[in-house]
Amino acid sequence: MRPYSRAERISVRIQSVITELLSKKMQDPRIEMATISGVKLSSDLRIAHVYIAVFGDKKRIKEALEGFRKSSGFIRKSIAPKLGLKYMPELKFVHDDSFDKAAKMDELIKSATSGTSEV
Repeated sequence: MRPYSRAERISVRIQSVITELLSKKMQDPRIEMATISGVKLSSDLRIAHVYIAVFGDKKRIKEALEGFRKSSGFIRKSIAPKLGLKYMPELKFVHDDSFDKAAKMDELIKSATSGTSEV
């Protein structure tokens, strides 16, 4: 089993701290139904890509991303003391469409199997 790199360990910590912050202190209605699905930190620990899953249409996704971008300063300021890093990484919020792709694949599989079972 390979040990986790420092960037991977910090990524997991950032994800848990942001998730906790969302559930307790964030009151922006644009981001209330968003879920932090992952964080990928650059090897120099300067940029954190925060992947968010938003359920809804493209307008809802766009609004949630805008809400996160507007709140990024507050989020950084709130989580920095909990991370204990010399430099707080810049947070870049990215829509995680893997859940949408998985749902689409599931529907395709169901339609393919239901079509063959009738024959």
